[in-house]
Amino acid sequence: MDKNGFQKMLEGRNIPAEKIPVAIALAERFEDYILSTGEGFTPQVAWDFSKILIAEGLNNEENFITLARYGLFIKNNPIFVAFLESLDGGEAQENLYNRVNEQYGEAIRDEVFEGIGVVPFGTPTPEKPAYMHPVIERLEQTIGSEATRNLLADSLRDLPDAYYQNDRELFQSSDDIDNYLHKKKAAFIQQLETCQREGRLFFAQEITDEVLDYVRDTAEMGAGMRDGNIIYETKIPFMTREYLAETDEQLKHYYYCHCPWAREAVKSGIKVAPIFCNCSAGFHKKPWEVIFEQPIHVDVLESVLKGDDRCRFAIHLPSHPSIPKKVSC
Repeated sequence: MDKNGFQKMLEGRNIPAEKIPVAIALAERFEDYILSTGEGFTPQVAWDFSKILIAEGLNNEENFITLARYGLFIKNNPIFVAFLESLDGGEAQENLYNRVNEQYGEAIRDEVFEGIGVVPFGTPTPEKPAYMHPVIERLEQTIGSEATRNLLADSLRDLPDAYYQNDRELFQSSDDIDNYLHKKKAAFIQQLETCQREGRLFFAQEITDEVLDYVRDTAEMGAGMRDGNIIYETKIPFMTREYLAETDEQLKHYYYCHCPWAREAVKSGIKVAPIFCNCSAGFHKKPWEVIFEQPIHVDVLESVLKGDDRCRFAIHLPSHPSIPKKVSC
């Protein structure tokens, strides 16, 4: 392992000096594990190593970030994506557990989580659906569809308002909502172009000319389109290049789905309750809630869990929206 090279990478990310030796040791241990298996640098090896960390109580966010960075360092996208998925939405099931308890009490919580509980952080992606979707089905049976939808509508992700201050500032600098959407789409395209130019992944996917053309040509993708007080937004596929090339409907849906708690179930053909997609809808309405400083309603219009070829949402803005202007001191 190139320890000096990895150290320089970590230093470039402003990792505290006292944490760098620990990070290098973990990456070195992972590399030794890979070599000992003889299976090569594959996602499965990453997931197997995750189980070791879980068993040893080392399955914390910092360690998974280190291993994802190691994947970037060795320019191995499958390793990077495998550990990135361990981080992405890793809090969702525990948040659902706590939310059910807060809103419906321990008895309902224990009933819907019976035999499942909260799975360890870093549980491999292929195993996640088995721990999430029985709970969603039990919830819908116990408290009803509308209540379940409302429970998921704010997303199960941790989404601090601070993440969306750039959206608010961009909105404040815009002439109107349509101007804001135009600016946001342009910024999204620029971000994808930068990833392509620098040879970096956009989250977990490679950006090609074909991907860029698809995003540019899909009017609702990257920001959304307004019709009255409704913003219609279509999600970019998780693996756009693979999605566009795939002809098998089931695999096409698999390449589209972003959710680490559902995607592998889509691939295997396991039925996943479509109501779960309200969690994703909550992710898309969040910037608007920060912009307008009030709750926003969103509907799931289409989703791959319902059998559609895309995920599309209707975000309902306030009846008389006005642009909150920045206050100067």
